[in-house]
Amino acid sequence: MLKIILYLIFAYLCGAIPFGYIIAKLFKHIDIRTVGSGNPGATNVYRTISKPLGILTLILDVLKGFIPIYFVKLINPEFSLIVIAVALVTIIGHIFTVFLNFKGGKGVATACGVFLALNPLSVLICFITFVIILAIFKYVSLASIIAAMMLPISLYCLDSFPELIVFSGIIAILVVIRHIGNIKRLLNGTENKIFGTKTIK
Repeated sequence: MLKIILYLIFAYLCGAIPFGYIIAKLFKHIDIRTVGSGNPGATNVYRTISKPLGILTLILDVLKGFIPIYFVKLINPEFSLIVIAVALVTIIGHIFTVFLNFKGGKGVATACGVFLALNPLSVLICFITFVIILAIFKYVSLASIIAAMMLPISLYCLDSFPELIVFSGIIAILVVIRHIGNIKRLLNGTENKIFGTKTIK
């Protein structure tokens, strides 16, 4: 039991590492929370700080979701509720990071890393969906929302574990809730497109 508790703490702290904030501070001496959308995630870093740094943030946010799940699966090869608990705590760590007063990112990249470790094929389907929506409409938020909604559908079609399908549905709902502000801006026609914000020099 103690081992599980310690691993859940590790998963939370891993998910809570605010790479967007760290990278913006380290390379540009800018608090990412004070520019653009104010969100410490990869999209805001990409838009307002630097495209390469935004991509680096994205990769690191995916990795911090992947690593805890990868190792817990090594410890528990059989799929179990412990794996789901670690996955949930990792994503919560990103969204409610203790390092930024519990105000983190929206969880898309970290959730991508989590499910990349749990079911890579479902992530591929969601990624293709994301790319298609982004290419057509140019809104990262819209692409993220639709890709998140595609996750439980893809897992169901892939005949995955029922517990994982339910969990993915909860994560999809959480992602949508985290994008409420974006949804309002999309409806009002004021949402920034992927190339809609100038990068800070």
